[in-house]
Amino acid sequence: MKNHQNSFCSYFKAIIRGSTFLALPLITALFCNTSSGWAVVVDLGTAADYAVLGAETVTNTGPTTLNGDLGLWAGTSITGLADITLNGAVHQTDAIAQQAQSDLTAAYLAIVGLPSDDDLSGDDLGGLTLQPGVYTFTSDAFLTGTLQLDSQGDDSAQYFFQIGSALTTASGSVVQLIDGGDGDNVFWQVGSSATLNTTTSFEGSILALTSIHLKTGAIIGCGRALARNGEVTLDTNMISISDCSGDIPAGGGSTGTGGAGAIPEPSSLLLFGFGMASLTFFKTCFVKK
Repeated sequence: MKNHQNSFCSYFKAIIRGSTFLALPLITALFCNTSSGWAVVVDLGTAADYAVLGAETVTNTGPTTLNGDLGLWAGTSITGLADITLNGAVHQTDAIAQQAQSDLTAAYLAIVGLPSDDDLSGDDLGGLTLQPGVYTFTSDAFLTGTLQLDSQGDDSAQYFFQIGSALTTASGSVVQLIDGGDGDNVFWQVGSSATLNTTTSFEGSILALTSIHLKTGAIIGCGRALARNGEVTLDTNMISISDCSGDIPAGGGSTGTGGAGAIPEPSSLLLFGFGMASLTFFKTCFVKK
């Protein structure tokens, strides 16, 4: 038995000595890769409970439906509330809304800090089909027509849009999830204000530094309108945080603070397991008793 072990160890030592140069890239990929080897989790904290969260004011015109909470901090004016069908709670200038704004800020800054996978500056989002990733616009971003987000059968696929200035959609524009996917895992970080023009059909949570404007008939099928410093204006809209069944949580129902972290994907766990097994063999063959 000992001869067999010695023979195996001899082979193992030869492999180790002959392929050391392969180990460094493997270790680097395992522990240093945060874009493909690890899934980023953005936690909206308590802000995840809100269909609409404003800072200065919230103004509504016409029959609007909100499936989620409606909040305001630190402003005091919510107008047109009587015309809103609200399947949630109102938090107007209270401590709960204040916490939601704090969590929103943390999540916003976390998205800003993500490494970009592709710079789309100058491109119109209309007509594009994008796979999960982090997409950057150094200035304004425009959507004219249909943007397809191809999740490739993965309902936990995540999309992050880092927009340096404004986000504007043309009337009738569409954000469409295909081959799986979940609007709860789509995040739009907007460096100034966002405007969804008439009858836009949108997906994902908008985290705007200033204001958010939904024009007549615009809807957010699964997502949120969250404004850090300005107003949210509504006009006969629908926004829903429900019917979002993704496996990667955005922080719904959380009582903690917002932000971002990372969890290992299955491929990384396999690499980790391989590394641990190799260490076991290393100890057996190289460590003298």
